[in-house]
Parts: sequence; structure tokens; C-alpha cells
Amino acid sequence: MPKRSPEAELPLTPATFHILLSLADADRHGYAIMHEIALRTGGQLRIGPGTLYGSLKRMVAETLVEERESAGESSDERRRFYRLTPFGRLVAKAEARRLEALVQVARGVRLLKPLSV
Repeated sequence: MPKRSPEAELPLTPATFHILLSLADADRHGYAIMHEIALRTGGQLRIGPGTLYGSLKRMVAETLVEERESAGESSDERRRFYRLTPFGRLVAKAEARRLEALVQVARGVRLLKPLSV
């Protein structure tokens, strides 16, 4: 099977990118992912369960994330924990670079102020 390019997965939907960001520093279960996204966006983005679990199902199929066994963090066996795959990390990095380039364009056309040095 040919190796997939992370850039071929771009652009990501905001929900997908925020889910990847929430898993970049820790494995999390669904509620924790929703909470982390709301926290990191100052409440500006709230992903509901339907969007979250639909996205996670697709992301598992695309090997961006994987389910993992609960390692005793929760006594609730129904909780599913998710982790970023190495390919998912590459895709998240590619999307971050793409967005960074867009911000540079916005600075170049004076929609945003240049960064202070």
C-alpha cells in the first residue's frame, strides 16, 4: 500500500483539528476531549457528542487516532480513550504549518499586525 502524505489530508475541519490538538499532549476520553477543546478556545468552540463521536469514528478509520484500553484511569469500563497515532501527529503538524502560512499571508496584506520582535 502506498504511503499516505499528511498534506493529502488537508485542509482539516475545525472539529478534526481541535480533536487532534486535544490529543497531542495526552490520551483522553470523549468528555475530556470536549472539555479540553472548550477550555483551549475560551469557550468559543464547543463540540457536542454527535460531532465528536462522528469525527472520532472517521478519524479512527483514517488512522489519525486510535482507541486504547483504559489503563485504570476510570472505573467506568464504557469510557473509550483515544490517542493520536504517529500519522495523526504528522497531519496535525501539517495543518498547523498550513494555518501558519495563511496567517503570514494575512500579515502581508495588513489584515493582522506584524509580530513584534
